[in-house]
Amino acid sequence: MLIAERLESERLRHIIREFQRHRFGRRSESLPEDQLELALEDAEQIAASSQAASEQNNPAERQVRAARRRTNRGKLPAHLPRIETMVDVQSTICPCCAGILHRIGEDVSERLDVIPAQFRVLVVRRPKYACRTCTDVVVQAAAPARLIEGGLPTEATVAHVLVSKFADHLPLYRQAQIYARQGVNLDRSMLADWVGRAGFLLRPVHERLLDKLKGSAKLFADETTAPVLDPGRGRTKTGQLFAYARDDRPWSGSDPPGVAYVYAPDRKASQPIAHLAGFKGILQVDGYSGYKVLARQGKVSLAFCWSHVRRQFYELATPGPAPIAAEALTRIAALYRIEDEIRGRSAEQRRSVRQQRTKPLIEALEAWLRDKLQIISQKSTLADAIRYALSRWQGLCLFLDDGRIEIDNNVVERAIRPIALTRKNALFAGSDGGAEHWAVIASLIATCKLNGVEPYGYLADVITRIVGGHPNTRLDELLPWAYPESTSLKAVA
Repeated sequence: MLIAERLESERLRHIIREFQRHRFGRRSESLPEDQLELALEDAEQIAASSQAASEQNNPAERQVRAARRRTNRGKLPAHLPRIETMVDVQSTICPCCAGILHRIGEDVSERLDVIPAQFRVLVVRRPKYACRTCTDVVVQAAAPARLIEGGLPTEATVAHVLVSKFADHLPLYRQAQIYARQGVNLDRSMLADWVGRAGFLLRPVHERLLDKLKGSAKLFADETTAPVLDPGRGRTKTGQLFAYARDDRPWSGSDPPGVAYVYAPDRKASQPIAHLAGFKGILQVDGYSGYKVLARQGKVSLAFCWSHVRRQFYELATPGPAPIAAEALTRIAALYRIEDEIRGRSAEQRRSVRQQRTKPLIEALEAWLRDKLQIISQKSTLADAIRYALSRWQGLCLFLDDGRIEIDNNVVERAIRPIALTRKNALFAGSDGGAEHWAVIASLIATCKLNGVEPYGYLADVITRIVGGHPNTRLDELLPWAYPESTSLKAVA
């Protein structure tokens, strides 16, 4: 009786510690990247200020650091326009003998300059012609196609709004404020109209992107919440953005990386089943039960995520001494060290190393977990963590026999971080339709980033081509990976 009371007391204390950590502690294992960068920025600013003060009083030190900067700063991109300024001597007469000086070389330095965002007005004139004899004849060239007939923006302007909202996470009202500072008064609702029309226009490209991903032999899947305004109730409802990603680069696969988000009003198992209709292969996921329903259809094999298993034990080890959880973390860390060594090798090489080195570690880990499960309270959170791993053991071991499979689902988890940033800044989507546009545009931007393609240049070109009548039979030409890396902005200027 006393032992049971102690176990229950320990369980309740653990729950309290977890609540305190959730309420007052960090939300992730490591310091959030944006907070870390802010701290580093402050430290670097202080260091720069100290160096400036030191250089002011010591010219020799200033020269040394200037030379060091010239060596380490790298080169500016070649596609940027160059505006040259000649700084020459006042006289070519030798100050010693009064002879003529001759040029023996030159020093060239480059500095990065910026022109604040500029607005310009593109004026299109279409003369009309009439016949003096035939009174009913009036000839005029057809108006160029536009995304928004009778509207103000060019396709490049709309692309800029899309990138600002979904890549730089600037809500439309903030963009309107930025434009207003330059005397361009654009109502937020007008910007929303542009986004909606662009989202509708880009739907076929998004659908083709998802189809191409579903044609792969292996995908990652995850989901995150998408708050959506529910006007009928005067508050938001919780929708879902499902993410389906492909990244074969860790095993040197030939298919380009990509991610497609799909909005759904709920988290039912029917959603991923509908999204992944026609997909056959390996789906790497977290513990969401909806994917298990999909797997029962027999066309999909589930590979589970060791990162989620690790997280279970990390939650136990962080609040205080937990030797079993700490030992589990150590054993899992050994698996990750091997993965770091073989990242980038061929699928067969990865499989071979895993069979030789990883498989014995995992077999030992399974036996150890089952042994520990027998000696601890079955009602404890530690037992829950062990059962979480053991109940998914087959899917956790799938990567041992297939070098294409990753040890975790972090590829798609990284892909949904931008969604969280947009959600944080914009708070919610205005409707289900707005959330669908969010999924469409965010998919294309995220895939651009994965392939090293500049999203503004890409979107401006794609929108222009579709408006100009690009046929739906050639949508593959509009997918992000069909564009060269670092698409030049000059193409859309």
